[in-house]
Amino acid sequence: MQPLLTALRAVAEPTRLRLLALSARGELTVGEMVQILGQSQPRVSRHLKLLAEAGLLDRFREGSRIYHRLVHDGPGAEIARHLIAMLPEDDQDLALDLERLAGVKAERARAAAAYFRRNAARWNELRSLYVDEREVERVLAGFLPAQGIRDLLDVGTGTGSMLELFGPRVTHAQGIDLSREMLAVARANLERAGLKNCVVRQADMFQLPFRGASFDAVTIHQVLHYVDNPGPAIAEAARVLRPGGQMLVADFAPHDLESLRSEHEHRRLGFGDSEVAGWFAAAHLVTREVVHLPGDPLTVTVWLAAKPEGTPG
Repeated sequence: MQPLLTALRAVAEPTRLRLLALSARGELTVGEMVQILGQSQPRVSRHLKLLAEAGLLDRFREGSRIYHRLVHDGPGAEIARHLIAMLPEDDQDLALDLERLAGVKAERARAAAAYFRRNAARWNELRSLYVDEREVERVLAGFLPAQGIRDLLDVGTGTGSMLELFGPRVTHAQGIDLSREMLAVARANLERAGLKNCVVRQADMFQLPFRGASFDAVTIHQVLHYVDNPGPAIAEAARVLRPGGQMLVADFAPHDLESLRSEHEHRRLGFGDSEVAGWFAAAHLVTREVVHLPGDPLTVTVWLAAKPEGTPG
Protein backbone atom coordinates (compact mmCIF):
# COMPACT_ATOMS: atom_id res chain seq x y z
CA MET A 1 0.00 0.00 0.00
CA GLN A 2 2.85 2.40 0.78
CA PRO A 3 4.09 2.78 -2.86
CA LEU A 4 0.54 3.72 -3.90
CA LEU A 5 0.17 6.30 -1.13
CA THR A 6 3.58 7.80 -1.94
CA ALA A 7 2.71 8.02 -5.64
CA LEU A 8 -0.69 9.60 -4.97
CA ARG A 9 0.88 12.25 -2.74
CA ALA A 10 3.47 12.99 -5.42
CA VAL A 11 0.97 13.54 -8.23
CA ALA A 12 -1.59 15.46 -6.17
CA GLU A 13 -0.64 18.73 -7.90
CA PRO A 14 -1.57 19.91 -11.43
CA THR A 15 1.96 20.59 -12.70
CA ARG A 16 3.23 17.21 -11.54
CA LEU A 17 0.35 15.45 -13.28
CA ARG A 18 1.23 17.32 -16.47
CA LEU A 19 4.88 16.32 -16.10
CA LEU A 20 3.88 12.69 -15.62
CA ALA A 21 1.75 12.80 -18.76
CA LEU A 22 4.62 14.32 -20.76
CA SER A 23 7.10 11.73 -19.48
CA ALA A 24 4.83 8.97 -20.74
CA ARG A 25 5.46 10.21 -24.28
CA GLY A 26 9.26 10.03 -24.27
CA GLU A 27 12.36 11.08 -22.39
CA LEU A 28 12.66 14.84 -21.92
CA THR A 29 15.23 17.20 -20.45
CA VAL A 30 14.43 19.71 -17.74
CA GLY A 31 14.92 22.49 -20.29
CA GLU A 32 12.44 20.92 -22.70
CA MET A 33 9.85 20.57 -19.95
CA VAL A 34 10.39 24.20 -18.93
CA GLN A 35 9.82 25.18 -22.56
CA ILE A 36 6.60 23.14 -22.76
CA LEU A 37 5.09 24.18 -19.43
CA GLY A 38 6.24 27.82 -19.49
CA GLN A 39 7.34 27.64 -15.84
CA SER A 40 10.66 28.42 -14.17
CA GLN A 41 13.48 25.90 -14.19
CA PRO A 42 13.74 25.68 -10.36
CA ARG A 43 10.02 24.99 -10.05
CA VAL A 44 9.99 22.31 -12.74
CA SER A 45 13.13 20.70 -11.29
CA ARG A 46 11.55 20.57 -7.84
CA HIS A 47 8.42 18.86 -9.19
CA LEU A 48 10.49 16.36 -11.16
CA LYS A 49 12.56 15.55 -8.09
CA LEU A 50 9.41 14.71 -6.13
CA LEU A 51 8.12 12.45 -8.90
CA ALA A 52 11.47 10.66 -9.10
CA GLU A 53 11.62 10.19 -5.32
CA ALA A 54 8.12 8.68 -5.47
CA GLY A 55 9.39 6.04 -7.88
CA LEU A 56 7.38 7.30 -10.87
CA LEU A 57 10.21 8.77 -12.98
CA ASP A 58 13.76 7.74 -13.87
CA ARG A 59 16.43 10.46 -13.99
CA PHE A 60 19.73 10.12 -15.84
CA ARG A 61 22.46 12.55 -16.80
CA GLU A 62 23.79 13.00 -20.32
CA GLY A 63 26.61 15.53 -20.27
CA SER A 64 25.16 18.71 -18.79
CA ARG A 65 21.59 17.58 -19.41
CA ILE A 66 19.33 15.54 -17.16
CA TYR A 67 16.66 13.44 -18.86
CA HIS A 68 13.47 12.16 -17.26
CA ARG A 69 11.19 9.32 -18.30
CA LEU A 70 8.60 7.02 -16.78
CA VAL A 71 9.99 4.06 -14.92
CA HIS A 72 9.39 0.93 -16.97
CA ASP A 73 9.36 -1.65 -14.22
CA GLY A 74 8.23 -2.12 -10.63
CA PRO A 75 5.25 -0.79 -8.61
CA GLY A 76 5.83 2.80 -9.73
CA ALA A 77 5.53 1.87 -13.40
CA GLU A 78 2.15 0.20 -12.92
CA ILE A 79 0.82 3.06 -10.79
CA ALA A 80 2.03 5.65 -13.30
CA ARG A 81 0.32 3.88 -16.19
CA HIS A 82 -2.98 3.71 -14.30
CA LEU A 83 -2.81 7.38 -13.36
CA ILE A 84 -2.03 8.48 -16.91
CA ALA A 85 -4.91 6.39 -18.26
CA MET A 86 -7.26 8.32 -15.97
CA LEU A 87 -6.29 11.75 -17.31
CA PRO A 88 -9.08 13.42 -19.33
CA GLU A 89 -8.32 13.56 -23.03
CA ASP A 90 -10.11 16.92 -23.45
CA ASP A 91 -8.15 18.78 -20.77
CA GLN A 92 -6.99 22.11 -22.27
CA ASP A 93 -3.68 22.26 -20.39
CA LEU A 94 -2.74 18.74 -21.43
CA ALA A 95 -3.73 19.42 -25.04
CA LEU A 96 -1.52 22.52 -25.13
CA ASP A 97 1.34 20.58 -23.52
CA LEU A 98 1.13 17.91 -26.21
CA GLU A 99 1.07 20.55 -28.93
CA ARG A 100 4.25 22.11 -27.55
CA LEU A 101 5.79 18.65 -27.10
CA ALA A 102 5.27 18.00 -30.80
CA GLY A 103 7.24 21.18 -31.52
CA VAL A 104 10.09 20.07 -29.24
CA LYS A 105 10.25 16.69 -30.97
CA ALA A 106 10.17 18.31 -34.41
CA GLU A 107 13.16 20.46 -33.46
CA ARG A 108 14.99 17.38 -32.24
CA ALA A 109 14.33 15.65 -35.55
CA ARG A 110 15.63 18.66 -37.50
CA ALA A 111 18.84 18.75 -35.46
CA ALA A 112 19.34 15.01 -35.85
CA ALA A 113 18.77 15.20 -39.61
CA ALA A 114 21.31 18.01 -39.91
CA TYR A 115 23.93 15.96 -38.05
CA PHE A 116 23.19 12.93 -40.21
CA ARG A 117 23.51 14.99 -43.41
CA ARG A 118 26.90 16.31 -42.30
CA ASN A 119 28.18 12.76 -41.82
CA ALA A 120 26.21 10.87 -44.49
CA ALA A 121 28.98 10.89 -47.08
CA ARG A 122 31.43 9.36 -44.60
CA TRP A 123 29.01 6.63 -43.52
CA ASN A 124 27.92 5.85 -47.09
CA GLU A 125 31.56 5.47 -48.14
CA LEU A 126 32.11 2.84 -45.46
CA ARG A 127 28.85 1.00 -46.21
CA SER A 128 29.84 0.68 -49.87
CA LEU A 129 32.71 -1.60 -48.82
CA TYR A 130 30.61 -4.44 -47.40
CA VAL A 131 27.42 -6.43 -47.89
CA ASP A 132 24.06 -4.63 -47.80
CA GLU A 133 23.16 -3.81 -44.20
CA ARG A 134 19.73 -5.34 -44.75
CA GLU A 135 21.39 -8.73 -45.22
CA VAL A 136 23.30 -8.27 -41.96
CA GLU A 137 20.07 -7.35 -40.17
CA ARG A 138 18.32 -10.41 -41.66
CA VAL A 139 20.95 -12.69 -40.13
CA LEU A 140 20.85 -10.86 -36.80
CA ALA A 141 17.05 -11.06 -36.64
CA GLY A 142 17.18 -14.79 -37.37
CA PHE A 143 19.46 -15.42 -34.40
CA LEU A 144 17.14 -14.05 -31.70
CA PRO A 145 13.67 -15.49 -31.03
CA ALA A 146 10.70 -13.50 -32.28
CA GLN A 147 9.15 -13.66 -28.80
CA GLY A 148 10.21 -14.20 -25.22
CA ILE A 149 12.83 -11.46 -24.85
CA ARG A 150 11.82 -9.05 -22.12
CA ASP A 151 14.88 -6.79 -21.87
CA LEU A 152 17.43 -6.08 -24.60
CA LEU A 153 20.57 -3.94 -24.44
CA ASP A 154 22.25 -2.47 -27.52
CA VAL A 155 25.86 -1.47 -26.79
CA GLY A 156 27.15 1.41 -28.90
CA THR A 157 23.70 2.01 -30.32
CA GLY A 158 24.71 4.77 -32.76
CA THR A 159 21.66 5.71 -34.81
CA GLY A 160 19.54 3.11 -33.00
CA SER A 161 19.31 0.68 -35.92
CA MET A 162 19.40 -2.41 -33.66
CA LEU A 163 16.66 -0.94 -31.48
CA GLU A 164 14.55 -0.35 -34.58
CA LEU A 165 15.21 -3.94 -35.68
CA PHE A 166 14.48 -5.68 -32.38
CA GLY A 167 12.22 -3.14 -30.66
CA PRO A 168 8.96 -4.56 -32.05
CA ARG A 169 9.75 -8.04 -30.67
CA VAL A 170 10.95 -7.20 -27.13
CA THR A 171 9.19 -5.81 -24.08
CA HIS A 172 11.81 -3.18 -23.34
CA ALA A 173 15.07 -2.17 -24.99
CA GLN A 174 17.86 0.23 -24.06
CA GLY A 175 20.68 1.56 -26.18
CA ILE A 176 23.85 3.13 -24.81
CA ASP A 177 26.41 5.32 -26.57
CA LEU A 178 29.03 7.88 -25.56
CA SER A 179 28.16 10.30 -28.37
CA ARG A 180 25.40 12.79 -27.55
CA GLU A 181 25.06 13.58 -31.26
CA MET A 182 24.43 9.94 -32.13
CA LEU A 183 21.97 9.61 -29.25
CA ALA A 184 20.05 12.57 -30.67
CA VAL A 185 19.83 10.77 -34.02
CA ALA A 186 18.72 7.56 -32.30
CA ARG A 187 16.00 9.36 -30.34
CA ALA A 188 14.65 10.94 -33.50
CA ASN A 189 14.66 7.59 -35.30
CA LEU A 190 12.90 5.81 -32.43
CA GLU A 191 10.32 8.58 -32.21
CA ARG A 192 9.65 8.32 -35.94
CA ALA A 193 9.30 4.53 -35.64
CA GLY A 194 6.88 4.87 -32.71
CA LEU A 195 8.98 2.59 -30.49
CA LYS A 196 7.95 3.82 -27.06
CA ASN A 197 9.44 0.71 -25.44
CA CYS A 198 12.95 1.71 -26.56
CA VAL A 199 15.11 4.31 -24.83
CA VAL A 200 18.72 5.45 -25.13
CA ARG A 201 21.18 6.94 -22.68
CA GLN A 202 24.78 8.09 -22.54
CA ALA A 203 27.05 5.47 -21.00
CA ASP A 204 30.45 3.81 -21.31
CA MET A 205 30.50 0.24 -22.63
CA PHE A 206 33.28 -0.59 -20.17
CA GLN A 207 31.23 0.58 -17.16
CA LEU A 208 27.61 -0.15 -17.89
CA PRO A 209 25.18 1.54 -15.44
CA PHE A 210 23.14 -1.63 -14.91
CA ARG A 211 23.03 -4.37 -12.30
CA GLY A 212 24.28 -7.81 -13.22
CA ALA A 213 21.88 -10.15 -14.99
CA SER A 214 19.57 -7.36 -16.14
CA PHE A 215 19.05 -8.30 -19.82
CA ASP A 216 17.91 -11.31 -21.82
CA ALA A 217 19.87 -10.28 -24.90
CA VAL A 218 22.76 -7.95 -25.76
CA THR A 219 23.69 -6.70 -29.24
CA ILE A 220 27.03 -5.13 -30.21
CA HIS A 221 26.78 -4.06 -33.84
CA GLN A 222 29.77 -2.53 -35.68
CA VAL A 223 31.29 -1.18 -32.47
CA LEU A 224 34.31 -3.27 -31.46
CA HIS A 225 36.58 -2.08 -34.29
CA TYR A 226 36.65 1.33 -32.57
CA VAL A 227 38.15 -0.27 -29.42
CA ASP A 228 41.80 -1.12 -28.76
CA ASN A 229 40.95 -4.08 -26.51
CA PRO A 230 37.40 -5.40 -26.99
CA GLY A 231 37.74 -8.23 -24.46
CA PRO A 232 36.78 -6.14 -21.41
CA ALA A 233 33.80 -4.71 -23.31
CA ILE A 234 32.56 -8.25 -24.03
CA ALA A 235 33.08 -9.18 -20.37
CA GLU A 236 31.12 -6.14 -19.17
CA ALA A 237 28.27 -6.91 -21.55
CA ALA A 238 28.28 -10.52 -20.34
CA ARG A 239 28.02 -9.27 -16.74
CA VAL A 240 24.60 -7.71 -17.38
CA LEU A 241 23.36 -10.72 -19.36
CA ARG A 242 20.99 -13.09 -17.57
CA PRO A 243 21.75 -16.83 -17.42
CA GLY A 244 20.31 -18.34 -20.57
CA GLY A 245 20.61 -14.99 -22.35
CA GLN A 246 22.24 -14.42 -25.73
CA MET A 247 24.82 -12.00 -27.08
CA LEU A 248 25.01 -10.98 -30.74
CA VAL A 249 28.18 -9.37 -32.09
CA ALA A 250 28.49 -8.13 -35.67
CA ASP A 251 31.77 -6.71 -36.99
CA PHE A 252 34.35 -7.06 -39.73
CA ALA A 253 36.47 -10.12 -40.38
CA PRO A 254 40.24 -9.45 -40.58
CA HIS A 255 41.19 -7.15 -43.47
CA ASP A 256 44.05 -4.89 -44.56
CA LEU A 257 42.29 -1.59 -45.39
CA GLU A 258 44.60 0.76 -43.49
CA SER A 259 42.57 3.73 -44.76
CA LEU A 260 39.87 2.83 -42.24
CA ARG A 261 42.27 3.74 -39.45
CA SER A 262 43.11 7.19 -40.79
CA GLU A 263 39.79 8.14 -42.37
CA HIS A 264 37.22 6.39 -40.16
CA GLU A 265 39.04 6.11 -36.82
CA HIS A 266 38.99 2.31 -36.72
CA ARG A 267 41.38 0.98 -34.08
CA ARG A 268 41.20 -2.66 -35.18
CA LEU A 269 41.15 -4.05 -38.71
CA GLY A 270 38.64 -6.80 -38.10
CA PHE A 271 38.53 -9.87 -35.87
CA GLY A 272 39.12 -13.58 -36.37
CA ASP A 273 36.65 -16.18 -35.13
CA SER A 274 39.11 -17.67 -32.64
CA GLU A 275 39.85 -14.25 -31.15
CA VAL A 276 36.16 -13.50 -30.57
CA ALA A 277 35.56 -17.01 -29.23
CA GLY A 278 38.40 -16.42 -26.76
CA TRP A 279 36.71 -13.25 -25.47
CA PHE A 280 33.43 -15.14 -25.13
CA ALA A 281 35.07 -17.97 -23.21
CA ALA A 282 36.87 -15.55 -20.87
CA ALA A 283 33.47 -13.94 -20.14
CA HIS A 284 31.90 -17.38 -19.42
CA LEU A 285 29.92 -17.35 -22.66
CA VAL A 286 29.58 -20.23 -25.11
CA THR A 287 29.87 -19.60 -28.85
CA ARG A 288 26.74 -20.93 -30.53
CA GLU A 289 26.99 -19.91 -34.17
CA VAL A 290 29.13 -17.91 -36.60
CA VAL A 291 28.05 -16.54 -39.99
CA HIS A 292 30.30 -14.83 -42.54
CA LEU A 293 28.77 -12.38 -45.04
CA PRO A 294 31.35 -11.69 -47.79
CA GLY A 295 31.45 -8.23 -49.35
CA ASP A 296 33.79 -6.31 -51.59
CA PRO A 297 36.31 -5.97 -50.04
CA LEU A 298 35.05 -6.34 -46.45
CA THR A 299 33.42 -9.40 -44.90
CA VAL A 300 30.97 -8.93 -42.04
CA THR A 301 30.87 -11.66 -39.40
CA VAL A 302 28.03 -12.29 -36.97
CA TRP A 303 28.86 -14.21 -33.79
CA LEU A 304 26.16 -15.62 -31.49
CA ALA A 305 27.05 -16.56 -27.91
CA ALA A 306 24.98 -17.65 -24.91
CA LYS A 307 25.36 -17.45 -21.15
CA PRO A 308 24.78 -20.94 -19.74
CA GLU A 309 22.06 -21.44 -17.16
CA GLY A 310 23.45 -21.37 -13.65
CA THR A 311 26.22 -18.92 -14.56
CA PRO A 312 26.56 -16.17 -11.90
CA GLY A 313 25.34 -12.74 -12.99
